[in-house]
Amino acid sequence: MVTETIQQDVNVAELQGRPIGRIMVKMGKLTREQVHEALGIQKEKGGPIGQIMIDLGYIVPTTLVLALAFQVGMEYVDLEKFDVPDDVIKMVSAQMANAYKLIPLEYDDADKRLTVALGSADNFRATDDMRTLMGLDVVARIADPEMLERALHKYYDVEPESIGELINEIAGDGQLAALENRGESIDLETIREAADSNPIRRLVNMVLLQAIRDRASDIHFEPFENEFKIRYRIDGLLYEMVPPPKSIALAIASRIKVMADLDIAERRLPQDGRIELVINGQPVDLRISVLPTMFGESVVMRVLDRSQVSLDLEQVGFREDDLRVFRQLINRPNGICVVTGPTGSGKTTTLYSGLNELNDVAVKILTTEDPVEYDIDGLIQVQINDAIGLTFGRCLRSFLRQDPDIILVGEIRDLETGEIAIQASLTGHMVFSTLHTNDAPSAIARLLDLGLEPYLITATLEGIVGQRLVRRICPRCREEFTPTEEMLMELQLRPENVAGRTFFRGSGCDYCRGTGYSGRTGIFEIMLMDDTIRELIIGRASTNALREAARRRGMRTLRESGLLLIYDGVTTIEEVVSQTIYEEME
Repeated sequence: MVTETIQQDVNVAELQGRPIGRIMVKMGKLTREQVHEALGIQKEKGGPIGQIMIDLGYIVPTTLVLALAFQVGMEYVDLEKFDVPDDVIKMVSAQMANAYKLIPLEYDDADKRLTVALGSADNFRATDDMRTLMGLDVVARIADPEMLERALHKYYDVEPESIGELINEIAGDGQLAALENRGESIDLETIREAADSNPIRRLVNMVLLQAIRDRASDIHFEPFENEFKIRYRIDGLLYEMVPPPKSIALAIASRIKVMADLDIAERRLPQDGRIELVINGQPVDLRISVLPTMFGESVVMRVLDRSQVSLDLEQVGFREDDLRVFRQLINRPNGICVVTGPTGSGKTTTLYSGLNELNDVAVKILTTEDPVEYDIDGLIQVQINDAIGLTFGRCLRSFLRQDPDIILVGEIRDLETGEIAIQASLTGHMVFSTLHTNDAPSAIARLLDLGLEPYLITATLEGIVGQRLVRRICPRCREEFTPTEEMLMELQLRPENVAGRTFFRGSGCDYCRGTGYSGRTGIFEIMLMDDTIRELIIGRASTNALREAARRRGMRTLRESGLLLIYDGVTTIEEVVSQTIYEEME
């Protein structure tokens, strides 16, 4: 065992900052001659000195883990000689302990200091995230990684605490129950104590970790007159959790505000913040929105889990022919490409997937967004801040002096932004942006409504991509079924139209939480500009006229794209009907 061979008189203060070879000599693991031999090999062949020592057979990987920890000043703890009290173990949930690979050791209530054991000095983000999630001063010790795994099994290999059990515990907490109906009379110190209480910290952290595990995109904490709700948005739909007592609404809102570094004393104005975490080795970005309502503060956390988002055009959901057209569109030397659809329809992901493909050392790409949703190396990204006058229009003006090749404008939302986007495309830049309209043809009416001149739109606009997200049928409970005549009528189809076609649906299982769906994919319509459509725009033709002209030129509508996914067995009739509108045939 590693602990039996570590000298007991190792002084971490003496080892901190020393070369790794010197540390191992002090640990009694290597001789000076072995260190010199390893250094000679490193000088000749290169590579990390620790790995060279392992390759020579002088040390085992665990020894290197401990030496690296000593180098940064972490003290060693022998977990097999350490018995952690139950009340300290309860401070960190099983989900959190396993996600961050740590064991809580001691808690000093006077100093609000929690000591934890880690299995690697590289796991420094764990202590940072624990400070954010728990609001405590977190001190890290190093432990033998194998012992840490055994300790995780020892302390947390029990039935994990459920949110329902924790809510029952909170309901019986007299101090938290006393907060009910206090309204504005609660003083700041009482709010701070409630927000820092162990049950509130555990509940917020448990809700957050479960949301990430269930691939939720948003978490809603909503106060009402007689109740307090927590809801997750998964694959576009909201699901309600076990409701906690209404008395803790203020404590939960304040806990989240503390985590996001917001002002807990301000309960009259909206606030926005951000929390950055690394969970199970994956970066997770949380966008916090706090909104004062009649019955308290409504808090929504947008979960941006990078591991769940693939910025790859091949994965967005384009059919092969649409993908070819979209690639031709984004690779044009100048012009404007607009992606349109309602909020939450995947517009940003589609545009970023395109930018990710175009991202090259030879190309300068600038983006201005509200907010910046994905950080991508190689892109210059600017966060809009209306409060100080940093608007889309102001950013765009500066962008033109930054020698860009490609510009992304988060949204064309006013005349000023539209005019500068047009100016940018006329001076040789490719501009990407989004609009909130029902489909691709209606984007023209929206641009005209903003006050843009038809001749400028036709001179710069190259194409419009309309998009929606539909839920995928769960692969684990997918089954064939025969749709009723009423279901087919919703798609304007008759049984004879689908003779020989096979339809599928999800029967519901544990994997998909009984919904029959798992994940989402995009459906698209791409309207490219040509002379005929440009003439219609100059003549201010109706949206229906533009739609029919585009269809005659090969545009596949959102409804038609959805039908193809139904026939492919990817989604269901209900999903396509709910996400698309039927265009009347002339």
